[in-house]
Amino acid sequence: MELRVLEYFLAVTREQSISAAAESLHLSQPTLSRQLKDMEDELGKQLLIRGNRKITLTEEGMILRKRAEEILELVRKAEHEINISDEFIAGDITIGTGETDGLRLITNTAKELQQHYPHIHFNIVSGDAVDIMDQLNKGIYDFGILLGDIDTTKFDAIKLPYNDTWGVLMRKDSILAKKDVITPEDLWDKPLIVSRQAIKQHGIPLWLRKDSNDLNIVATYNLIFNASLMVDEGMGYCITIDKIINTSGNSNLCFKPLSPKLNISLNIVWKKYQVFSKATEKFIIALQQKF
Repeated sequence: MELRVLEYFLAVTREQSISAAAESLHLSQPTLSRQLKDMEDELGKQLLIRGNRKITLTEEGMILRKRAEEILELVRKAEHEINISDEFIAGDITIGTGETDGLRLITNTAKELQQHYPHIHFNIVSGDAVDIMDQLNKGIYDFGILLGDIDTTKFDAIKLPYNDTWGVLMRKDSILAKKDVITPEDLWDKPLIVSRQAIKQHGIPLWLRKDSNDLNIVATYNLIFNASLMVDEGMGYCITIDKIINTSGNSNLCFKPLSPKLNISLNIVWKKYQVFSKATEKFIIALQQKF
């Protein structure tokens, strides 16, 4: 399968029309139709449903669209890195990160690196560990910032001198807001909002001393801002880490730490044995020197 044909396929998915895609690609409509039919024959699957008004995708077509976007992004990234002149260090560094105030350590290092190499550009993408590790494995992200233990068989890592503190985000007018700390028993009968990972790891299940099936979990989240809106609307109590949501001033929310206290470490990781650009090599050196 040629990269050129993947570009054609994505153009059709964007335009939802073979004629419009052919016009944007400066191809004749029969030529484009033939290329797409040859691709379907090669894969042995129908990818496009050719309707009267627009083109839609089959289930196999949706899978190919996702993979084609990833493949072409990697190709563009590789071309960009190869074409950089040896005379200066430049390029993009993509970092996937969960929500943590510890990101300041990384951004400070990035700022210092840009002072020496102003042509290095950083892309920061938010997500949870599931998303980040998936993109690291595919080579879409160069680095990931992850909480807790790391799979050292797949990733190299630098442990950062920072720990996040677990606690509960709640409304200031809630029953538990009067307490200084939150115990497991406080949450056993409360409606809980939890991250899709924390309820299974990061020490939370052990701390709660309850199976998740015995808890009243009303919602899950992967980004805490969205969870904070649910808390603000009175849906429940959110188990999260400190210093992400602003609870000062006129905020309706407050944060209470857990008791016994529960902290979690922070790591910056990258895929083992990958080939780095000059920019990513400089960033790793800067991280190693600093931490």
